[in-house]
Amino acid sequence: MNIGEASRISRVSAKMIRYYEQIGLIPAAKRTDSGYRAYTQADVHPLHFIRRARDLGLSVAEIGDLLNLWNDQSRQSADVKRLAQQHISELDRRIKSLQQMAATLKALIHCCAGDERPNCPILLTLERPDDGEQEPEARTGAVPRRYPGNRLSRRT
Repeated sequence: MNIGEASRISRVSAKMIRYYEQIGLIPAAKRTDSGYRAYTQADVHPLHFIRRARDLGLSVAEIGDLLNLWNDQSRQSADVKRLAQQHISELDRRIKSLQQMAATLKALIHCCAGDERPNCPILLTLERPDDGEQEPEARTGAVPRRYPGNRLSRRT
């Protein structure tokens, strides 16, 4: 089967299949005489595994570790459980962080009159520098975005 068919069956985009191959998460597909990737049902099985792991929010590195364990018949289930527990701890940390963000935004929204006046406590809070008490958390998966009209300096 070609990459499109493998993509349809596994529900992993062709772009991601090529990416997973490029980074070594899956082995390189065999090629036809004309150079097209050719997949078997056995090649699609790990793609299902990867898709399910991604659905659970696992990182590519975590998926690589799990794939290695999956392919290692001498593995211990304790190793798999430890990886899953580490992921749960990370999810719990992210949930707590998201809950704190939501609480802050709710409090700011409550303080904002939302009327025709220009004063807005939400914007005033955002323009203030950090208090420096906490060390910034490492952000993962965030891509800096540039928006039309976005200025780096404070508006006056």
